[in-house]
Amino acid sequence: MKHASTLVALLGAALVSGCATNVPRAIKEAPPGNPMVAEVRSDAQRFVGTHARWGGTIAEVDNQASETWVEIVARELDRSGQPRMTDRSAGRFIAIIDGFLDPALYAEGREITVSGVIEDEVTRKIGDYDYTFPLVRVNDYLLWPQRLEPDPRDYPPYWYYDPWYRGYPYYYPPRYHHRPPTKKQE
Repeated sequence: MKHASTLVALLGAALVSGCATNVPRAIKEAPPGNPMVAEVRSDAQRFVGTHARWGGTIAEVDNQASETWVEIVARELDRSGQPRMTDRSAGRFIAIIDGFLDPALYAEGREITVSGVIEDEVTRKIGDYDYTFPLVRVNDYLLWPQRLEPDPRDYPPYWYYDPWYRGYPYYYPPRYHHRPPTKKQE
């Protein structure tokens, strides 16, 4: 009996781990001493060579001869490494990824998380403003699936859940299906 319970526990663990998402470890777990984007922007030379895991939304994709520079608006990451949907940002950074990235897939507004080494900083323009971007040479990255906006028509109105509302599903027996019983006219 003891071996059977152990076998069931192992099968359960294998089943749960098989259902886990395929988020790379470098994206899911921040490196020790992971600096914040704002810290690096204030003193980039101090952080050169430091490993970082950052993420956010794509602002621009610049394909060059052998690499792609992805300008990212930094966002706070959740525990799986996905950028949170907030209006706050610690600034912008540029992720340098080897090879070509299709701008149609890596489009403005898509969420991305990168893991790599801080190389340096570069000053580029955002409109007419000179902005200093930390540069990250990317070892691993993940373009997150697009989030769908919920349609408010998919939810019943707030009063539908009120148990005192006459149309509440438990107010009448199930055979009436949300309709009050009617009296037969004689």
